[in-house]
Amino acid sequence: MKNPYDILGVAPAASAAEIQSAYRKLAKKLHPDLNPGDKGAEEKFKEVAGAYDLLSDPEKRKRYDAGEIDESGAERPQHQYYRDFADPDFGQYASDGGFADFAQGDDPFADLFRRSAEARANRRGRDLHYRLEISFVESITGGSERITLPTGGTLDVSIPAGIVDGQTLRLKGKGTPGSGKGGPGDALIEIDVRPDPRFKRDGDDITIELPISLSEAVLGGKIRVPTPTGDVTMTVPAGANSGTTLRLKGKGAPRRGGARGDEFVKLRIVLEKPIDPDLRAFVSNWEAGKAFNPREDIAR
Repeated sequence: MKNPYDILGVAPAASAAEIQSAYRKLAKKLHPDLNPGDKGAEEKFKEVAGAYDLLSDPEKRKRYDAGEIDESGAERPQHQYYRDFADPDFGQYASDGGFADFAQGDDPFADLFRRSAEARANRRGRDLHYRLEISFVESITGGSERITLPTGGTLDVSIPAGIVDGQTLRLKGKGTPGSGKGGPGDALIEIDVRPDPRFKRDGDDITIELPISLSEAVLGGKIRVPTPTGDVTMTVPAGANSGTTLRLKGKGAPRRGGARGDEFVKLRIVLEKPIDPDLRAFVSNWEAGKAFNPREDIAR
């Protein structure tokens, strides 16, 4: 594996935020779902994910910078110092008997060393961190996604309805294996919600700006309105203006207790182009329309 800093294109002194930003850009470009059948992109994505896994973990990054582990996270050969022999994975000190030479009888340090050895022998596995990009609609409705791991394996993730951008999901037991009686770590999935050009979210409510024709504004009528769960029919009242906001109850994001937020529909009158000659002629001869000043209430 190459140098993880080179893979992400950051300097060794890069901050955690710079590392995260570099990973996001590369992941969005190389993700297998966006490059179906492209083995080269898939391999590069694995490298990027592996590099981010190493550098996003402060402890692993510190150990890598110190030369204690290599790019894959494996231990590098080291000189044997006294502290190496205190590790429960090394030689005589893997059992309680190895501490006999430290203390006898009631020496308090004997119990301290013994408990330290037990904790090391039953160490919990490490948590693994991933980022998952989902659509805005899926963030409202929920769904399921599959993550491709740096090892080539996959991880199925259930997306709860109403999840927000930046929220982290915890998958119990999906991290690295523990040692002894220590259980495995967890997988932590940070959610990245792609913006939707139609919808804006404010808490549990969403807003959409919807164009309507002049005829629909003047006469009113029924129109189709997109929602995250599918199109619905809404009635536009006669005489609606641009900026008029209507509410679709219960079409927003889920709330606690089973309720849902609302969808607010902001109307915007759009004239056809080119303007119809009959409409132009009518407006030209419409004296009442010419006399109306919609800006008379604006303070000067």
